[in-house]
Amino acid sequence: MSKEIERKFLLTVFPAAELDQKEITLISRQYIYQTYLAFSEDQEIRVRQLVDRDGSSHFTHTFKSGNGMVREEIEYAITEPIYKQLLERTGLIPLEKIRTTVSSQGVHYEIDEYKQIDLMVVEVEFPDVEAASQFSVPSWYGRELGQEEEFRNKTMWIQLQK
Repeated sequence: MSKEIERKFLLTVFPAAELDQKEITLISRQYIYQTYLAFSEDQEIRVRQLVDRDGSSHFTHTFKSGNGMVREEIEYAITEPIYKQLLERTGLIPLEKIRTTVSSQGVHYEIDEYKQIDLMVVEVEFPDVEAASQFSVPSWYGRELGQEEEFRNKTMWIQLQK
């Protein structure tokens, strides 16, 4: 298993001015459909369809374990037929978001705009805990969401199923 070390922040507006002024650089934009197949308090199994700007799709299967800034993660590519087979006849509603990846001074930021919920967040992944704790938060970030359960993707997805 590999470790995922990330911090998550609220955004009140998309950083268009920072893009225009070249403070940040656009790397990619994807539409993501995310569905959970199984979960507990500290583990989750999900699948995703990621649609690139050119319309091409790829699919992933992910297992995550733990809570907080440092979690265990195993993610790998799956085929479209496997993705469809896992979801057929489930009736599950995917969590939909547009992920815009931007970069500044070698750091990648992933901005998620949720389609079914009025919410925008930015996540930053780090190579180690020390880098995460020394991270200088850009001025366009909102408050850190940290351990707030209501902002976890799994929690938002569960709410969509009701």
